[in-house]
Amino acid sequence: MRMKNDPIGTAVLDYMAGAEDAEVIVESNLTEEDVIPVYYLFRTEAEMPELEQQALDACRGAVLDVGAGAGCHTLALQQRGVNATALDVSAGAVEAMRRQGIRQVLHQDVYKLEGAKYDTLLMLMNGIGLAGSLPGLDRFLEHAKTLLAPGGQILLESADILYMYEEEDGSVILDLNAGYYGEVKYNMKYKEQESGWFDWLFIDAAILEDYALRHGYTFEVLQQGDAGNYLARLELEG
Repeated sequence: MRMKNDPIGTAVLDYMAGAEDAEVIVESNLTEEDVIPVYYLFRTEAEMPELEQQALDACRGAVLDVGAGAGCHTLALQQRGVNATALDVSAGAVEAMRRQGIRQVLHQDVYKLEGAKYDTLLMLMNGIGLAGSLPGLDRFLEHAKTLLAPGGQILLESADILYMYEEEDGSVILDLNAGYYGEVKYNMKYKEQESGWFDWLFIDAAILEDYALRHGYTFEVLQQGDAGNYLARLELEG
């Protein structure tokens, strides 16, 4: 019997079994209910947005795809001949990636990973969101140093979501007592599966740069996306 807290994993396995219209319901404390069409998690490299393609081009050396999901980015890198490893906490997603022929898959929490060294940590689809909060970002950037080889890099996607707080007249109303506006709570559902509420971080580039420099990384925005998102490179000295 599967655990009932793996909506993404269950959905991707159903998709592979023929449920092509499968959708994961996404609840948040910020916006109305939304859905993730599961087919999008299986996009080919040719179907990926330009930002994601540029991220794949920027990968170097041994790559760890953090929060790999259904594994589309790891698979694209593997097809390029790159030494790529996928990591995810979802048992179903890990099973789905192995069924697709991804050779190196870790069923693990990134914070519990130790020993291995990578040249690139890849974190697409707002992968840095797993930090959860600004204090969590401090924690992640320090832990990432233990996973990176000298001169290693983090390639991550995030977004400034200030626009979501705009009023019709263009003004912005923020509750200054509620913490950073990019700290969001989510819950995902699929059939009887439910993730439970979890923290997710969207961070604007200027604040991310401050955190990166504070922790000893260089910072560069490689590309701006079409929806307020961006691709950044954080790099350690060699």
